[in-house]
Amino acid sequence: MNAPSRNIEPSQPPRIRQLDDAAANRIAAGEVVERPASAVKELVENALDAGARRVEVAYAHGGKALIRVSDDGHGMAKGDLPLALSRHATSKIDGSDLLNIHSFGFRGEALPSLGAVGRLTIASRAAGQEGARITVDGGRLGAVEPAALNPGTRVELRDLFHATPARLKFMRSDQAEAKAIADVLRRLAMAAPDVGFTLTDVTAGKERQILRLDAEQGDLFKALEARLARLLGRDFAANAIRIAAEREGFRLSGQAALPAYSRGAAVEQFLFVNGRPVRDKLLLGALRAAYGDLLPRDRHPAAALFIDCTAELVDVNVHPAKAEVRFRDPGLVRGLIVSALRHALAESGHRGAPVLSDAALGKFRSEGTPATDPPPARVYGWQPPTRPSGSALAESLRLQAPEAPPTGLAEAGLGFAGAAPSARVEPEAGPVGAPLGAARAQIHENYIIAQTRDGLVIVDQHAAHERLVYERLKAQRADHGVPAQALLIPEIVTLRSGEAAMLAEQAETLAALGLVIEPFGGETLAVRATPAALGPCNAGALLRDIADELADQGGGRMLEARIDAVLSRMACHGSVRSGRRMSGEEMNALLREMEATPHSGQCNHGRPTWVALSLADIERLFARR
Repeated sequence: MNAPSRNIEPSQPPRIRQLDDAAANRIAAGEVVERPASAVKELVENALDAGARRVEVAYAHGGKALIRVSDDGHGMAKGDLPLALSRHATSKIDGSDLLNIHSFGFRGEALPSLGAVGRLTIASRAAGQEGARITVDGGRLGAVEPAALNPGTRVELRDLFHATPARLKFMRSDQAEAKAIADVLRRLAMAAPDVGFTLTDVTAGKERQILRLDAEQGDLFKALEARLARLLGRDFAANAIRIAAEREGFRLSGQAALPAYSRGAAVEQFLFVNGRPVRDKLLLGALRAAYGDLLPRDRHPAAALFIDCTAELVDVNVHPAKAEVRFRDPGLVRGLIVSALRHALAESGHRGAPVLSDAALGKFRSEGTPATDPPPARVYGWQPPTRPSGSALAESLRLQAPEAPPTGLAEAGLGFAGAAPSARVEPEAGPVGAPLGAARAQIHENYIIAQTRDGLVIVDQHAAHERLVYERLKAQRADHGVPAQALLIPEIVTLRSGEAAMLAEQAETLAALGLVIEPFGGETLAVRATPAALGPCNAGALLRDIADELADQGGGRMLEARIDAVLSRMACHGSVRSGRRMSGEEMNALLREMEATPHSGQCNHGRPTWVALSLADIERLFARR
């Protein structure tokens, strides 16, 4: 197939022409105004730059027919209105220093771009002056006229993209565009908790209020937390922890949710730089890294994080939409986010996640729960597997006499898969005032029941011990390397095709982790030592799991992340197995070590290791409250 001809004669090169202002503005609008939500973002940011304390947004037909933004800011003088509709005219910078930017807008493109693709009317009044109005239709500027209004500015945009009909074909449904407008306003409202916002749908002349946020009172932290609770809901607020850290000119604040409160997609991640909402790959990557081994791979953390710094340390003049930024020292910012979040999550390791308690209560409720009881709270985070409820659950929890005496931790590798499910009651021993209480029973040789001062805790012994071994291995690696335990007789392991070579390439790294291997011909390896912290273990199963992990991780991840993934697989082989009977002393020792270990609330794969039920929750199950 022949390429299409461009009909250009070599002797007559195309002439360079100066585009007129209308065409230039329509081209610029393609970058600045992608959809109605982009127009709302630009206009609300202008209102915030004007010092507004109240911003009202109204739209019709998803913003395609009408967008109206009113504010009580300082307004504009009558003589400045025509200039405001000129390209690259702004009151926010003087052009001498493009790094010292303290406002949302500074490029002077938004208003002329909107006027080039729609019918734009601006009415404004500065304090102590008369109000005025100006209209621009498809780039054609009208005359300035008197207008009656309170101090502030009202911008009305009708028939967006009527001057560029091709763009209308790319618009989504009214509902989708309206949702995008609401999302934009929520993000801006998070960064300005001291400003009131309203969002109203006025389609077909019927007003329907979508969002109303009054200005929050109190200091910065309290106002921000109150605004986040209103926007993200009580579940987020109940499961969130406060973040506050500083490092070399950068200040990080906000809230991050406990690992148990996670989402199936990255829909609840809000990042701000000097109050500006951004979608920055560096910051999003740092957020994921901070939750690295605390979440399952298909779950995403929830957080609202605010980074503040002097304007010289960040460049916001990267893209016309100003959704990306460039830091002078990106490694410093990434390290601040990762370390601050990990530290905060480690400190909150024994704070019970309400989302897990709500899920547990929902499973405990029988089909006969009175209709007057409030429904179980909606669970956003990790979903527990289906378990029996009602009478079936009560029967499964029925305590039985032990069938065999408890065994020691040295026999952790021995399983009791063939034994019938049973439970034992332990004598009262251990401090009930401790965060995880005192062990009272073990059921199904897997779950420890502990009594606390005001309730009970259910612990998954395998998941909990897996995290403990994992953290112990990481600490040993960071200090002086993982101690190895030499095998009297090397264990010969035959692997699948290609796995032996892949493991042999990592022999030096594995040796630093306490696993010493060497080629033994073909697809066979000889294991000469295993990590001492694992005790006796099945070297063949361990090698196969590590090979699977290395193949799954590939070469794309950082070395440290890949090593942590290998340690996680090792820890699984050194932990107390399900079906393993533990004595009261062993169970209490496990609880105390959990209390002293960071991140012990989640196993290496991100699943919860314990669930707490308060006495009040238990009493509600039996209609005692």
